[in-house]
Amino acid sequence: MKLDIYKIDGKKTSKKAELNDSVFAIEPNETVIYEDVRRHMANKRQGTAKTKERSEVTGSTRKLYRQKGTGNARRGDIKSPLLRKGGTVFGPKPRDYSFKMNKKTVQLARKSALSLKVSGEALMVTEDFSFDAPKTSQVADMLAAFNAEGKKALILTSETDHNVYKSARNIPGVEVMEAYKPNTYQILNADVILIQESAVSVLENSILPKSEEAAA
Repeated sequence: MKLDIYKIDGKKTSKKAELNDSVFAIEPNETVIYEDVRRHMANKRQGTAKTKERSEVTGSTRKLYRQKGTGNARRGDIKSPLLRKGGTVFGPKPRDYSFKMNKKTVQLARKSALSLKVSGEALMVTEDFSFDAPKTSQVADMLAAFNAEGKKALILTSETDHNVYKSARNIPGVEVMEAYKPNTYQILNADVILIQESAVSVLENSILPKSEEAAA
């Protein structure tokens, strides 16, 4: 698969980027995408929610009134779940929500997400660029050239570029990271993905098994 390469001013160049079909042009597996996004969201949960049970509430253990003959519901001490400020029944307890997935399944999810973005024309390849100094307006102008103003944009670089990162960090919804880093959720969450020409191979190598890299 070949995609046009753009300048940062939004104009097409005469060059085209060669994209690996096994990464950017597969049949998306929606089930695997769902599971990987669910894993990402679950792993972010703190799991610290906690309510006090009957045994943990402060209060007397004296039985409030006799068991029978009062016409009221039978009840023990003042810590009963039936009473205000009593213990909570089956409340949440601290727990770990995270779970793991097979590495190949995660790779398939990332490839499926990238293929969805390519088919939806939401992924564009740009020439390699860098800035002499951090300047937010430079990234803002680039996003405007790609009609990405006010949208969630993911900019992928081939290596760590502090000037590009600092230039984009004050723009809401814009994220800059090395091409090997984005997970399935970050790829899907972006409305527009701008990837540098040299970062394409970095992204492909982070997803493809070693055997496929050697064959390519």
